[in-house]
Amino acid sequence: MVSRIRLISANDDVALAALHRDNREFLAPWEPLRPDRYYSQAGQRADIEAALLRHENGGSVPLVIVDDHGDIAGRLTVNGIVRGAFQSCSMGYWLAKNQTGKGLATEAVRAAVELAFTELGLHRVQAETLLHNTPSKNVLLRAGFEQFGLAPRFLKIAGKWQDHLMFQRLNDVE
Repeated sequence: MVSRIRLISANDDVALAALHRDNREFLAPWEPLRPDRYYSQAGQRADIEAALLRHENGGSVPLVIVDDHGDIAGRLTVNGIVRGAFQSCSMGYWLAKNQTGKGLATEAVRAAVELAFTELGLHRVQAETLLHNTPSKNVLLRAGFEQFGLAPRFLKIAGKWQDHLMFQRLNDVE
């Protein structure tokens, strides 16, 4: 099977800028409001550099999701890595509209969970989704997550504070 994730690279700025521009309307209901600059190559370069700095400091693992041809289909970030007694992280992801419904997100999430449990040695991976984001909820359930709660007004998405369903996956192998 093709690996669905790889570490983001500074060279991904052109592809990610194009994906964001082409999918701006599709992704808008699921993302925070962003300035126009975010959708440019320079904006994506700045975002990637910031993500790689967080990675270098051990706080996240910024990844891209790739299709069968190795082209970027979306992003996935293992973020908020907390060590000590918690040994946990959160995960967020998105796919381009033309890449949905192919199983890419489920494969990418499974691969990222494996990375979190093996390479990072974490105990728990958490993910949240808007209540009405049924496709994302289904990805998490197919990847072995269980719903464990509801977070009222959890994130400011599409310009307003919105409730999120909370999911988790525990490392049963440790």
